[in-house]
Amino acid sequence: MLSKFSLLFFLSSASLLGQSSPQVPQPAQASSTLHTGTQLVVVDVVVTDKSQSPVRDLKASDFTLSESGHPQQVKSFEEHTDSPAKAAPMPVNPPGIFSNYSPVQAHGAINVLLIDTLNTPVTDQIYLHDQFHKYIKTAKPGAPMAIFGLTTKLLLLQSFTSDPNLLKAAIDDKNIKHFPLIDRADGGNTIKTADQMTEFTNNTGLNQNPAQAAFMKEIVADLQAFDAKQDSFQLQLRAKYTLDAINQLSRYLAGIPGRKNLIWLSGSFPLNVLPDDTINDPFSVVAGSEDEYRETTNLLAQAQVAVYPIDVRGAMTSPNMDVSQSTAIYVDDPKRFAADERKFHLTTGSENMTMLRMADDSGGHAFINTNDLVDAVDKAIAAGSHYYTLTYSPNDTKWNGNFRKIQVSLQQQGLHLAYRRGYFADSSDAHSQPGSRTKKNPAAAAVPLEPMRVAMMFGAPDPTQITLKARVLPASTTPEDQLAEGNILTPSSPMKGPYRRYSIDIAADPGPLHFEPASDGIYHANLQFLTYLYDQNGLLLNVENNPVRANFSPEVYRRVLQSGLPYHEEISVPLKGDYYIRIGLHDLTSNSIGALEVPIAAVKNLAPIAVSTSAQPPASPK
Repeated sequence: MLSKFSLLFFLSSASLLGQSSPQVPQPAQASSTLHTGTQLVVVDVVVTDKSQSPVRDLKASDFTLSESGHPQQVKSFEEHTDSPAKAAPMPVNPPGIFSNYSPVQAHGAINVLLIDTLNTPVTDQIYLHDQFHKYIKTAKPGAPMAIFGLTTKLLLLQSFTSDPNLLKAAIDDKNIKHFPLIDRADGGNTIKTADQMTEFTNNTGLNQNPAQAAFMKEIVADLQAFDAKQDSFQLQLRAKYTLDAINQLSRYLAGIPGRKNLIWLSGSFPLNVLPDDTINDPFSVVAGSEDEYRETTNLLAQAQVAVYPIDVRGAMTSPNMDVSQSTAIYVDDPKRFAADERKFHLTTGSENMTMLRMADDSGGHAFINTNDLVDAVDKAIAAGSHYYTLTYSPNDTKWNGNFRKIQVSLQQQGLHLAYRRGYFADSSDAHSQPGSRTKKNPAAAAVPLEPMRVAMMFGAPDPTQITLKARVLPASTTPEDQLAEGNILTPSSPMKGPYRRYSIDIAADPGPLHFEPASDGIYHANLQFLTYLYDQNGLLLNVENNPVRANFSPEVYRRVLQSGLPYHEEISVPLKGDYYIRIGLHDLTSNSIGALEVPIAAVKNLAPIAVSTSAQPPASPK
């Protein structure tokens, strides 16, 4: 990734030959980060003593670094102090110019709070809400934090700020209140279809006749399998929403240099599904999430995100004998209680293992069985505030997709090291290889994750893997009855003319983009430019979709590296109403994404500009 770059807006194809418009103010970027397809591995290491206090002033020579048992040479080393990062003021752009650049400075780690109501039972959500208010009252001033909510989608509730009033308003946001996919901790004693059938059989005496009893037993077994599959489907759905959100959050944070501490407050972690031995076919409800989890792990590593899961349920006891729960199902089935107890402990253990695994994989720490959420958040922030960054280029240059274990050690004994334990050596185009998804889970293979679809959702956090700037200005001086070339209305769009056409000039940081040199010296890039038009209710109305195979001569390639990648397109917007344009770029090879959102109200009164539609990089649409 380039440490600095100038974003120029190219108004004609001649711009690529050296005739460009004046430069737009450029953002300052700090230390480079790991991007898909690069051969630089970044490892953040938190070192603490027996009292959990940070160990300072270590040197590169104090560390020993190896990968899968093979020593590696440290290429760069830096100590980051626990003084909080500061949210610099957003650069002031001229009217009509927008960017997804984040101004957070990387002097220290930054903190992100994820309020997970999708996976948190109702009673625990109330406790979580109260504990967060307590945290805001006691939090130390000056440390910026961003707050996200998770329902069936990721919600940016508050961008980075240290203002306690804004943080309090974020947790009060109505969009993150109770979501009904999970109502209580999984204890196994909820009255379900099979239980109702058992009670009906007992009350009507159908179990008195041996033949009828055997027949009803088969029906109950089938209903138990149905109930288990329903539970598994719900669990899979939550797992997909959760992984989608974590992936989206990683892409949002990727453009911010340095370490990010993700403090994830949740009441359940649905990423593992164990076989259910209470039904005839225990493995029929098992769904693997390994491919999805693999992608999440890679994205967290590339964005330098350390995960600190906090179980908001606190110290847990089995709910099976709670006075608020029914015990009628145990009267005629004494073995059921033992089975439900076993299921509760297995499920809880699986969730705890998921928390520990995600924390270890990312270099964070999991907080389990603690009733003081305020203390847990404070400890998570303190744990990730002082760290060392080591980078190395692996001696093994074969990117075969295997997991590579990272080992970091110190000469000094008695110290604790927290760092990510490895990574998958995927090539830059691994995501596009056929058959790369988990074969054990046909449902997952049939419905692959679509990161660009998520990135282009109305109001979604702006992914910053690719830093974009866009100039959006009216392109027409008079109303038009026809849509701009290439615009396609969605099937549900009620949009009708007259329209006003808007000109969009994009300039992208070329650092994260994958350019493939050919034998003839031409550089190729496989890109997708997307522009969506939404109304104020989030209804998608109009789409401009341009898959591009870009072909750059060596001279043009050098200019793109120096000045940014340009692209021009236009979109039609109704004259009346509140509308929003969402602009995105997807590198189809490296799977890097950048996107930003522009309200039409911010540009509709600006002076129109006439722009040639030929202002695009040398490319041929697919």
